[in-house]
Amino acid sequence: MNKHSSLSASGSLFERATKIYDFDAALKGRAAPAVETPVEAPVPAAEIAPEFAAPAFDEPQFRAPAWTGPAQHVDRERLAEAGYLLPGGPVTTMSEEFRLLKRDLLAQLQDDPRGNRILVCSPHSGEGKSFCAINLALSLAAEKDREILLVDADFGKPGIPDALGLVPGPGLMDALSDPAIAIEDCVLRTDIPSLSVLPAGQPSNNDTEYLSSARTDALLKRLSEGRPDRIILFDSPPLLAASAAAVLAGHAAISLLVVRADKTTESALREAAAMLKGGTQVRLLLNGVRFAAGARRFGGYYSKEGSSS
Repeated sequence: MNKHSSLSASGSLFERATKIYDFDAALKGRAAPAVETPVEAPVPAAEIAPEFAAPAFDEPQFRAPAWTGPAQHVDRERLAEAGYLLPGGPVTTMSEEFRLLKRDLLAQLQDDPRGNRILVCSPHSGEGKSFCAINLALSLAAEKDREILLVDADFGKPGIPDALGLVPGPGLMDALSDPAIAIEDCVLRTDIPSLSVLPAGQPSNNDTEYLSSARTDALLKRLSEGRPDRIILFDSPPLLAASAAAVLAGHAAISLLVVRADKTTESALREAAAMLKGGTQVRLLLNGVRFAAGARRFGGYYSKEGSSS
């Protein structure tokens, strides 16, 4: 049986992932526990310019704002058709895998000096990065004491608002390029009370330079300062296709590197992992796994068929 299409249930999540990818070698000995999910993604220090100057904050009193705009409706039918998790839906194999994933990430975020920021990235497009980012955001939004801000940072091919059925407006790149735009005014509230979305905004030929600026640090601080329950989740461009992804990783506490079991090569993984070095914690998410017969299958325990156990 092709090792890229099936995994047994033996060993830890990391051990099973490394049956396909030599992740330790990719990071050259750096410890990097990993997680996996069996979802099937659709195969589809330069001088800062004056306009990038960070606004001054009154540190003792400053608290990130709550979103005040009207809430937009998340299109549940669109989510279901595309194979995403459904808010308030039944427990499934995929929802349980994302529960395991978020428990690992929440534990790793504790006391990280970079705050509650997670970057979801991949070596190339088509490996399920955005699919996993949206599902992770929906799973995290089910937490009773968390607030999730999903940021569409794939500036070349934004798609988060459309996937959720939201109408986008100005976004992150607009707030970075124009100091007159307040970033909190760009956030889209949804009818999932703990989930909000920050669109990508208008594309720019200088996205990497804007992300490297002091203004980015200031805006991200404004989004999270004083709100330890708020998690910022970035859906980034592919690492090997756009330099902005590696710059974004420098702003995140955790970089979740999505690789597709039947598609991503080990050489691509190593190259992508090398671009993430620099302080961020790196976690491997193995996407598109097909479990072998007899392997663990979540979800049945909660179904009527499995209720007699």
